[in-house]
Amino acid sequence: MQLGTMLARIVLSSSAIGDGVSGTFPSDLEIARAADVQPIVDVAAAYGFEPDELIPFGSTKAKVHLDVLKRLSTQPRGKYVDVTAITPTPLGEGKTTTTVGLTQGLGKLGLRPIAAIRQPSMGPTFGIKGGAAGGGYSQIVPMDEFNLHLTGDIHAITAAHNLVAAAIDARWYHESRLGDSELAAIGLTRLGIDVFNLQWNRVVDINDRALRNVVVGLGGNLDGRPRETGFDITVASELMAILALADGQDYGTALRNLRERIGRVVFGTSKTGEPLTLEDLGVAGAVTVLMKDTLHPTIMQTLEGQLAFVHAGPFANIAHGNSSILADRVALHLGDYVVTESGFGADMGMEKFFDIKCRTSGLVPDCVVLVATVRALKTHGGGPKVVLGRPLDPAYTEENLSLLQAGMPNLLAHIKNARRFGVPVVVAINSFPTDTWAEINAIKEAAIGAGASDAVLAEHWAKGGDGAVDLAEAVVKACGERNEFSFLYPLSMGIADKIEIICKDIYGAGSVEYSPTALRQIADFEAAGFGYLPICMAKTHLSISHDANLKGAPEGFTVPVREVRASVGAGFIYPLLGEMRTMPGLGSTPAYLKVDIDDRGNVVGLF
Repeated sequence: MQLGTMLARIVLSSSAIGDGVSGTFPSDLEIARAADVQPIVDVAAAYGFEPDELIPFGSTKAKVHLDVLKRLSTQPRGKYVDVTAITPTPLGEGKTTTTVGLTQGLGKLGLRPIAAIRQPSMGPTFGIKGGAAGGGYSQIVPMDEFNLHLTGDIHAITAAHNLVAAAIDARWYHESRLGDSELAAIGLTRLGIDVFNLQWNRVVDINDRALRNVVVGLGGNLDGRPRETGFDITVASELMAILALADGQDYGTALRNLRERIGRVVFGTSKTGEPLTLEDLGVAGAVTVLMKDTLHPTIMQTLEGQLAFVHAGPFANIAHGNSSILADRVALHLGDYVVTESGFGADMGMEKFFDIKCRTSGLVPDCVVLVATVRALKTHGGGPKVVLGRPLDPAYTEENLSLLQAGMPNLLAHIKNARRFGVPVVVAINSFPTDTWAEINAIKEAAIGAGASDAVLAEHWAKGGDGAVDLAEAVVKACGERNEFSFLYPLSMGIADKIEIICKDIYGAGSVEYSPTALRQIADFEAAGFGYLPICMAKTHLSISHDANLKGAPEGFTVPVREVRASVGAGFIYPLLGEMRTMPGLGSTPAYLKVDIDDRGNVVGLF
């Protein structure tokens, strides 16, 4: 079945808003499978790539060799758009779908847009959230390839990260049995690793709560030394954040930057309290070798044939939650508009996009697209709890203007925060069939009143690019408005001062309270020369505050900083504002229960 035939099955339209009827709609996989996917070399050629600049992975995806930057560096840059969102529900509010839909909408205007998004982890893919290719008629295709192995970058990072873990245990083991002179005879010096102060777990790209806390080295003297440790999901690795923040003017300079960053990674301390790096461990070179090909960004395409870069996938809580600088840099020399996405709400991914990613790259954003939904705003107005995998309460599927208005301060706070950086804001109202025109118009009125350049109904999920033309026109207009982009804080500020600016100016806190451990860590990092690094706050994504139970736009609360850690290789300090899960678990009915393969080798049951 061709894409045009599939479109005929859609019964949703703008007139369907408020009628509560969703009709018959194909699954994301059905839509993707029916798409007329073009050879990736043809899509790339239409954007100006030359054949020898591509490293093909089959006919539908390829890596782009970074030496393309040598040829493109003299070409002008396109407009740079970041898609973010209000504080989401656990279901997510459609940032990726909007990113793809906006890209397709810009294409409908006759422009040459490019999407740039993160590579998804297979943990959520086989868990409960599903994939991250977008949805409906705004997807990256082939969606099964996108959501599974892609071009192997996550596997390479898994191997590189676990090589470090093996090297740590091996060094600790051998230093326990060899004296200083024996170590010197084989070219080693004693590191004196403090295994009670390690910051390096092992990783795997699958949700598995049973691996959160493990003991390694069991079995006797020949099997290593026992110690407690754990596993994180691969996208939580600092190596993933490094890949996303590595930069360069070509492959050689990017490779050197990658090597330098990996060498700076602090994996723990010695027994005397000195920071220990991967350079000290002697493993930095080998880690770089395992990651050397990950520097080349992967390209795919949207359902409507626009180019899409898919590169890097760092967590959006303990890391910065944005795709790679290198992909954006290439894309900006090829496209009229580059539409990228930052993880979670604007208080997290957008703030980190500005203060970490843009600060590192020197690239200046032209516009922010803030995704809002009726259901999320009703949640912030005091609506019933939204739980993944369970039906929505009628409060979310029936018109309720008072509940919506009660949640509107969350939208206004995020618009204010985006405007604080001096960038124009367009609100994209990601529509659902149960939304009513009264609810849509209430959001429009509130958004424009709060200083948004525009607020537009977006129906890209049901209509593809045609459903995002109004949004695309609003974005083009906003990108032409006055832009006074600036960072939230200077790097010269102390760590605690930078933390407090984020907490008070972005979250609305009245004060910040530090544990004795956090105060000691801040002092140690500043003494070690790490005080100049930007801040990457690790907190819940379900509230603009540190507390998931505080909905809307709370004010005057106290933020507790439990612990402060450093990702020196990636280049940021990350304070922990609560317990952070870096290894998700599986639910009682995970998504993998529906996944299978047919006799022709086609994946079935994937969303």
